[in-house]
Amino acid sequence: MGTRRAAIIAAIMTAALVPAVLLPTTANAVPPGERPEPVAEVLATGLAGPIGSTIGPDGALYVADRAGGEVVRIDTTTGATTPFATGLPITAPGGVFDVAFIGETAYVLISVVGPDVGGSDTGGIYRVDDVDSTTLIADTANWSIENPPDADYFVPSGVQYAFVPYGDGFLVTDGHHNRLLFADLDGEVSEVAQYGNIVPTGLQVDGAKVFMAEAGPIPHDPATGRVVVIDPSHPSSPRAVAAGSSLIVDVEAASCGYYALSQGDSPGDVEPGSPGLPDSGELLRVNGNGTFTVIVDDLDRPTSLSFVGDTAFIVTLGGDVLVVDDVAPDRHGMWGGCGPKGQG
Repeated sequence: MGTRRAAIIAAIMTAALVPAVLLPTTANAVPPGERPEPVAEVLATGLAGPIGSTIGPDGALYVADRAGGEVVRIDTTTGATTPFATGLPITAPGGVFDVAFIGETAYVLISVVGPDVGGSDTGGIYRVDDVDSTTLIADTANWSIENPPDADYFVPSGVQYAFVPYGDGFLVTDGHHNRLLFADLDGEVSEVAQYGNIVPTGLQVDGAKVFMAEAGPIPHDPATGRVVVIDPSHPSSPRAVAAGSSLIVDVEAASCGYYALSQGDSPGDVEPGSPGLPDSGELLRVNGNGTFTVIVDDLDRPTSLSFVGDTAFIVTLGGDVLVVDDVAPDRHGMWGGCGPKGQG
């Protein structure tokens, strides 16, 4: 990644939060016998710049609210919000980026909070011990400083964007250093793979497969927004699953098939970290022929995606959580659909 040509990541953190333009709460009428198209409805609002999210062991949605310095629990039925972890580090560009569970234990990914960006905290993976107490498990920020990437960069500690449980630890994407890391529960950090200027973002582990979203380099041409699958034995050579949409920030498995999240149309050759244009984001189905199908559009700068069955939960930069019921009324042509995984 050329200096001053980093990923979308910085602006995802620093963009001014404008009110979201919410989608209709009811589907349009459809002819008798036909199923309505999926529609995004508002489940919760009022967050302060959230990024990552996950479904917890209790079935609730947990959201990493970066600018609020907390993880928020959201009831997926009522939308009621409850602070789950508070007092997390915040800097102008950084804070809590993601949240994940191993069993009943929650972990958070803190990024871009150290002295190299004007902060005084340590970036890394923390265990949540109580609502106001966390313990550092793996210091990914200082490891990154001590083990610089084979790429251009200007934030020595990197931007660890997303993580997912894997084996006895976590896989971690760094969207600035363009690499995939592994951190175990004993605190050992290692590089899994160094990539070119792909800007890795969200992760999904599904059995033996590891899926990774790529936002692509500035100016974020749609051809560079991809979902890839990683062979753990050859992690440096991911295989493209689908491409053709700008600023892919997440990939997730539903009960049938895989879905991706586009932050939307790129503003073009802009400052590093500039987010997608407002109200241009899309929920995408991953097709078996290497393309995407738009399921819901006009989303306002979405940042992460989670599923319960075929119900999608979409977190937006403006502080809203949207729900889309039954995202798969037509399951034909899905990549890894309801048949054996990998079948279209």
